Amino acid sequence: MIDSLTLYDRLAKEMADSPNQYELLGDIDMDLAIVMNRPDGSAFRLMLGFAGINCEKVAEVEAGDEANADCWLVGDLEHFQAMFDNITANGQATGEWTLNTLTLMDERILLRASDPMGWDMFHRFNQTLQEFFDGASSVLSSATSEES
Repeated sequence: MIDSLTLYDRLAKEMADSPNQYELLGDIDMDLAIVMNRPDGSAFRLMLGFAGINCEKVAEVEAGDEANADCWLVGDLEHFQAMFDNITANGQATGEWTLNTLTLMDERILLRASDPMGWDMFHRFNQTLQEFFDGASSVLSSATSEES
């Protein structure tokens, strides 16, 4: 399930276990929030805190707390699910399902920030963020194998 802390805890562990991959991209210092709007009108809100080459914070947050992040992504759960499905199917996000394309060329997932620096940070650290989310390929595949 993409709307639970379990996935993001596992992605943070995957990041910590892959220092060589992230060292090439350089240090990241930012808080990214995610707001996934569920069909029932509720929302899953998550804060990811990145420092150095690690994701050091994974926490569910209350409505409005996403504004405490440097920037945040907002969209319907179905669009986030489609992004993760693409990652799982291809080993990484492709084409229209990359964070860059989804936030620049589309309106399915919106990028928000309280100030221009937050917006800039998202784009400056975009490749690291994409690698973090692309980690879902192995994390979700192993979760599916464990359930079988």
